[in-house]
Formats: sequence, structure tokens, C-alpha cells
Amino acid sequence: GRRSTPGRYFRVAEPGTGWGGTDIDDPLTILGPFNAKIAWQGLRLLMVSTTGEQYAYFVLDADLKPQPAEIPPALKLSAERIAENCEPSLCSVLFMAGAGGSLRAGVTENPVRLTKSVKDSLTYVSCGGAEAYIWPGGGITVMVDVMEMPTGSFGYVPTPALVAPIEFTLRKSDYAALGGHMEEIRNTADVLHADNRTLSHNQSQPHPHDHRHYRWKDRS
Repeated sequence: GRRSTPGRYFRVAEPGTGWGGTDIDDPLTILGPFNAKIAWQGLRLLMVSTTGEQYAYFVLDADLKPQPAEIPPALKLSAERIAENCEPSLCSVLFMAGAGGSLRAGVTENPVRLTKSVKDSLTYVSCGGAEAYIWPGGGITVMVDVMEMPTGSFGYVPTPALVAPIEFTLRKSDYAALGGHMEEIRNTADVLHADNRTLSHNQSQPHPHDHRHYRWKDRS
């Protein structure tokens, strides 16, 4: 294997279903003969896989051969602690996109006012109900954790382009001030129907009506 630090070696085997995701089923196969000038009878040996899923304890006999032995509670706790701290391998999937002029024009007659209202914390931006990070600089560039968005949030059009949900939440008075399409406002009850797909609020995400999102900070 390739030595990393004292007692730690990597690339000692090929991939498989054995110890540490390798083709090794018996950990002793990676060891050579013990040097009688260094080793001694009764020398203890604890072998633990990198994930802590497998561990074994041995004691050298008179011939300096490792013999399986009952692992002491303190060492067993150490092996279990390694396994406990081995978290699942996950990827961070972030979606980044910009709200273009045509999109903003669908919200207001003057797209730049929507941009300014977002920058001024008068408008809260979310994607599929998930909190979006607004990048500094011009325009409305958002970044969101895909894992917080509902399943099936994304679509595709032949442009080619990826389509994702985006919501702008703000007070009605602020919407009027930025030139919003006031004549198109509808009550929620008027647009929700029995065949609509509805989701309950994700408790891990802030509510879009939370006053802390906004510069005005009050509850009006």
C-alpha cells in the first residue's frame, strides 16, 4: 500500500464489498511476517476499516502470529466512535440562475424596479418555496439548495433552457409602487383548485411572510 502517516496505508487493495469497500475479507492478508526484533508475544493489534464498519482485535502468540481475541471495551468504543462519525457521502446540489428582463416584465411594467426592490429588501425571493441566496451585483441572480425544493421542480423547454420556479413576495403597496400588474392580482382561493398540486410548508425553510426578510421589519 501507499503509506500516508504512521500506521495508515492507502491503495492496499482493489474495490470490492469487503473491508472499507475493498476486495479484502480477511484484514490479516495485508500484513507480512512480524519482525522478532520489534514484535513480542502478547502484542495487541486493532484493525479498523476507514468507515469503522469493520474492526478486529488480535494478540500475537508465541510464534508472533496474530490470534483473534476479545476486544477490550475501551477499544470497542473507539471503533464504534469511528463508525458513528462516518457520515453518508452526499453532494451539495446548488441551482444558480438569473431573473431575465422578460421574466421581470411579467411581474412589473418596469423590470429594474423589481431588481431594486429585491436589493432594498422590499421583495423576498424564493424558488419552489426554498430560500434563495441573492448574489451581489447587478440584476437578480439567485442560488438555491435543490434538496430544499419540491420534487419535480424543474422543467425544460426547447430553447434550450432549464425552467425552475421563482417567487417574489412583497406587500401589496410595494407591488403597486414598483409598477406591478395590479389588475392581474387574484386571491389565493380563486386560483387553487382540487386538481392543483399543493405542498405543506417546509418547516426547515423560513416563511415568505416573515417580517425579518424585509427592510421595514414591522408586522403590518
